[in-house]
Amino acid sequence: MSPAGLTETQRDVREAVSALCTKFPDTYWAERDASQTYPHELYDALAAGNWLGICMPPELGGVGLGISEATVMLQTIAESGASIAGAQSIHANVYPLMPLIEFASEEQKRSWLPQMIDGRIRSCFGVTEPTTGLETLKLTTKAERRGDVYVVNGSKIWTSSAQVASHCVLLVRTGEATAEKRSGGLSLLFAPLRRRPNTPHVPEDESRLLPGLEMRKIAKMGGNTVDANEVFFDNFEVPASHLIGVEGDGFRYVLHGMNAERCLLAGEALGTGYAALRKAVQYASDRVVFGKPIGAMQAIQHPLAKAWAKLEAARHLTYAAARMYDERAADAGAQANAAKYMAAEAGYEACETAVMTMGGMGYAREYHVERYLREIFVPRLAPVSREMILNYLGQRVLGLPKSY
Repeated sequence: MSPAGLTETQRDVREAVSALCTKFPDTYWAERDASQTYPHELYDALAAGNWLGICMPPELGGVGLGISEATVMLQTIAESGASIAGAQSIHANVYPLMPLIEFASEEQKRSWLPQMIDGRIRSCFGVTEPTTGLETLKLTTKAERRGDVYVVNGSKIWTSSAQVASHCVLLVRTGEATAEKRSGGLSLLFAPLRRRPNTPHVPEDESRLLPGLEMRKIAKMGGNTVDANEVFFDNFEVPASHLIGVEGDGFRYVLHGMNAERCLLAGEALGTGYAALRKAVQYASDRVVFGKPIGAMQAIQHPLAKAWAKLEAARHLTYAAARMYDERAADAGAQANAAKYMAAEAGYEACETAVMTMGGMGYAREYHVERYLREIFVPRLAPVSREMILNYLGQRVLGLPKSY
């Protein structure tokens, strides 16, 4: 699984993060999955190594690298055996902050970004709502300006890491759309969620939630290391000084981070696929039937080779898309969506092939590939479905009529 085509900086990131991840083997992640326990130890180790600031400005203590390098980091974490869930414990400290890096005031950046880099501020992302789904322009969670606060009422769903986050990048309705600007009326807040703890990470302690806030965990198929939540706001107050940019421009700010997320999630899907493939190849080399390793049989060997080829193709597309995002290329959105689609499909095929290669042992938890298979569904479903990506590419790239 040689990472051909990486830049020297990307190789350095991969080597350093890979060395750090050796402290967190598959058994660590299997235990966290079974107990549904957040991987605070990985988060703290990455904070100590300044990796949380990989995309942050150097003048504020960050590393100053791009989404390309962040994608390498998250692929490497997933590939270590952490899979999607392990990578997503860090994921929310990268892409939701892109709008802050780009659109927050200098005073806000000086106040918040250094604390994000050292782990004192941990973020989650509040956009999706129970009744609107991907129809973001129809979201109904409202924020009314009352003096020096916004009063928020409504709800969000599938908000990952909310149980441990100190803040939420929160998209709310502060006005109505117009015929000239369909995305108008939406604003972005950086909302504090908890009273500040004395420990480096926020414990799962409901008593620390600020007034007007309630959270409910969503029981799910996989990814149990990272919580997903319904979040309810009942006259929840956010300081007006936590408005990002200009009121009414929030949707535009969120879009800036969404293409970054496509690249990051593609990297996580790739890492999970490579991890599964590595397990399957090792098993196929060791398992002897009828006097020879099963990997010598073309019925076993060809699906594994095919899975590797598809992962490699998706990887090259992913890093081309990430580079285009960093270079602010005009068609970066199309490439980022295509990369997320292809990486998720390649990762899924690799995980399924691994389980089928290992047969009954692939179904057993001790071999870990069943966990990878459960988790690889995430990038196929979220944050945008395969079908909506194809709709986007058909309409925006191929010029076909809108289908929805």
